[in-house]
Amino acid sequence: MSTVRAATAAAFKVLVSHPNVPAPALELLRSRGAETIICQSVPPSREEILQKVSGVDAIFWAHYQPLNAGILDAAGAQLRCVSTMSSGIDFADVPEFKRRQIPLGHTPGVVKNSVADLAIGLMIAAGRHFHAGRSDIESSQWKTELIDWRMGQEIRDSVIGFFGFGGISQAIAKRLQCWDVAKILYHTRTRKENDCEFKAEHVSFERLLQESDFLVVAAPLTDETRGKFDAKAFGQMKANAVFVNVARGGLVIQSDLHEALTKGLIFAAGLDVTTPEPLPADDPILKLPNCVILPHLGTQTMKTTIEMSLLAANNILNAIEGRPMIRPAY
Repeated sequence: MSTVRAATAAAFKVLVSHPNVPAPALELLRSRGAETIICQSVPPSREEILQKVSGVDAIFWAHYQPLNAGILDAAGAQLRCVSTMSSGIDFADVPEFKRRQIPLGHTPGVVKNSVADLAIGLMIAAGRHFHAGRSDIESSQWKTELIDWRMGQEIRDSVIGFFGFGGISQAIAKRLQCWDVAKILYHTRTRKENDCEFKAEHVSFERLLQESDFLVVAAPLTDETRGKFDAKAFGQMKANAVFVNVARGGLVIQSDLHEALTKGLIFAAGLDVTTPEPLPADDPILKLPNCVILPHLGTQTMKTTIEMSLLAANNILNAIEGRPMIRPAY
């Protein structure tokens, strides 16, 4: 088998679209015969990518720029596979990959633990006024003499709702099993066969909105989910509800969320994703005391980043060697 691998790998080239891809992934590719062509621009320059991609056999896509026909055309007909170093692939033109029959891989699964940890952090931070409390300190507005000052929401005895119940939501639900929550609800197109493991109940979207004290969004961005959380949705939620989004900003109409937070239709929000990204420093949602916003840090741990890069590398190696990708995108 090693002889076959050496023969197939001897001539293959991999474009790596970002210079900060972890070394273990690059070392793995090179150990199997890959010549790695690494783009040096930060942020990634599309011009540089288009200049260097010609003639490669594989692409290691390590950012969120559009991955479309323009890139595939520039690569050439010899291109054999592409893997992103991401869980979501809303930036990739999947129909174009299917049309050309080019294998496309991604890296879901390995991100679930780091994103789940961060989601619970946002639940607590938003529910307990972390942002507003810090602002109070900076403006010398401590009001500890008031019993009801900065009263927050507890996870204990709360109804936790999930929009989407894949790996990330299930990792969050697993962590919450010892938090004495009242109930776990989730909405997906169809019921998950393993939901009993998490004591979770499959419900309609309307019931999810109406009953959740904490509502966590962890679903892919698709034509069906885009803009799902709009004024109508926020209007059906509890006034004490904490809304958390660790999926994609596009699932939310951000101006509607801003209005809901401003008018007190919901209690607070915790966002790791926004529209656009990066979020301009003067965006009005940043001015709200009841909104905790992070700059898309869900997978930003060294352990998870290395695991993502190794999975992307192995997706490429499998395709080059004529085997199915570990995590194909379609």
